[in-house]
Amino acid sequence: MGSGVQEQRASLAQGEVLPLASSSQSEGLKHTRPVLNSLFSGALAGALAKTAVAPLDRTKIIFQVSSARFSAKEAYRLIYRTYLKDGFFSLWRGNSATMVRVIPYAAIQFCAHEQYKRLLGGYYGFQGKALPPFPRLLAGSMAGTTAAMLTYPLDMVRARMAVTPKEMYSNILHVFVRISREEGLKTLYRGFNPTMLGVIPYAGISFFTYETLKKLHAERSERPHPYLYERLAFGACAGLLGQSASYPLDVVRRRMQTAGVTGHTYGTIFGTMKEIVSEEGLIRGLYKGLSMNWVKGPIAVGISFTTFDLTQILLRKLHQMGHTTR
Repeated sequence: MGSGVQEQRASLAQGEVLPLASSSQSEGLKHTRPVLNSLFSGALAGALAKTAVAPLDRTKIIFQVSSARFSAKEAYRLIYRTYLKDGFFSLWRGNSATMVRVIPYAAIQFCAHEQYKRLLGGYYGFQGKALPPFPRLLAGSMAGTTAAMLTYPLDMVRARMAVTPKEMYSNILHVFVRISREEGLKTLYRGFNPTMLGVIPYAGISFFTYETLKKLHAERSERPHPYLYERLAFGACAGLLGQSASYPLDVVRRRMQTAGVTGHTYGTIFGTMKEIVSEEGLIRGLYKGLSMNWVKGPIAVGISFTTFDLTQILLRKLHQMGHTTR
């Protein structure tokens, strides 16, 4: 036994590496690195996309939660009045809350999508290949619901900050404290059900459309990677279809989230829809601000998908370069 220990020490002194420890370490890194890469790429993608469209997003929310009629002209007037009254950077009011929500949301969503694709690929026998249509749609929906469930209170806070004057809430923590104290902790999950119902078609259709367009492009162009403008176009189409399909539920969740500061009492999804339609009409109520979403949505989703893909490619290349220099 003593001679065996001495031999092991001697081999380590000569610079040999124990094979078991080495293989287990590399195996752990092999599984961890893609997850960390997806989390980082998703976080960056979400932050860039939401910051780019923050003024339009804030304007859309203000119209969604009010009974005022929406038009492009009125939206422009609102943006201009806000700029004159509170300054240029007031157009990004609530964006700090958006970042607190969207960075973990996008990180979780993109990372979950990669993991669900891998799991479904193994289940359906398409490991490492493009998924068939139904699993492709399912992976997107599951990724969206996973992210939304884990980050919902942050979305509630962001909506409140977007529609209230800056004197009402001083920062993100103040929103949490004041809502909890004055309206109860349950209020942080008001609008949760329409959010879950809306994110299933939104995330499913968005990821499905983007992945499908990339697959068709690769088959017809025989190029494995689309150009930058092609990725942006594919993402824009994905955003347009996804947001159009789930938009009425988006209006409902915003009304329910901001009920505490707008003077309304919205209880259920159906009751909220019924009240909106009776007061404002079907199209002008449930689809209020959709035309702005057709501008904002494709830009944001295009930037988001493109940033994620390019960051993933860059990280893989950096990893390969690190291997070749060793």
